Amino acid sequence: MIYIKKSFTPFAAVLILLLMVSGCKGKEEKKPEEVNNVGQLNNTLTALEMEQGWELLFDGESFKGWRGLGRKDVQTELWKIEDGTIRKLNSGEVPSMPDGQPMEGGDLMTEDTFDNYELYLEWKILKAGNTGLKYNVSEEMSQKFGSQYSALGFEYQLLDDSDSLYAEKLKPSQYTGSLYDMIAPENAKVRPAGVFNSSRIVVNDKHVEHWLNGKKVVAYDFGSPHLDSLFQKSKFVDYPGFLEKRKGHIVLQNHKDDAWFKNIKIRKIESGG
Repeated sequence: MIYIKKSFTPFAAVLILLLMVSGCKGKEEKKPEEVNNVGQLNNTLTALEMEQGWELLFDGESFKGWRGLGRKDVQTELWKIEDGTIRKLNSGEVPSMPDGQPMEGGDLMTEDTFDNYELYLEWKILKAGNTGLKYNVSEEMSQKFGSQYSALGFEYQLLDDSDSLYAEKLKPSQYTGSLYDMIAPENAKVRPAGVFNSSRIVVNDKHVEHWLNGKKVVAYDFGSPHLDSLFQKSKFVDYPGFLEKRKGHIVLQNHKDDAWFKNIKIRKIESGG
């Protein structure tokens, strides 16, 4: 018995050490994808997120902090609060004007502008769905060179990639996670239509990253020759100042398809952080 006890002691010590290491790993800083797990209410912040400086951009109940681009309020004929999400209604459900003409649509944007930040959101679309999230948006530039109510800006594409409507029919830079019409995503895996995906955009000084479902799919730098060369071939090339980094709005695109957004949150990054 004494011999057995002595030979067991090192094994027990190793076991205890492994348990201690495992416990320490549990205390590591978590990304929002890991924090938003089963048991956490939608559109809320955990104590850890608040400690890290995260702020909600959507409270789950109202359009507080949002307005239509070029408008003072929100077009509630197009945008609804539904089951804790912001829902963009498909064109078929948008009522016509009193004279029978289609209602003029418009994008939904944050009232505030942001410079350096980490943005997180969850979104879903239906079969063949197509929409986008835009950032680095100047309202003035959008109205000068584009539409009165639609944003011109960098777009994180949101698409049902696998649908036959799009499969192998678009440019590589027009699928989910791309910097639309400029940079194609790498290793992007979109969840099936009707299932929520998670996305992150990190803007830290001149460096920018797109993340999809926990994986980085795009990275670029403002002012780089690489970005400029792609911009010169894009549909945005005729818009002066489009490529410049600015303190801009974050915009949900008004597209013809249904789209739902929730858990929209942002963490401001100090310059050089």
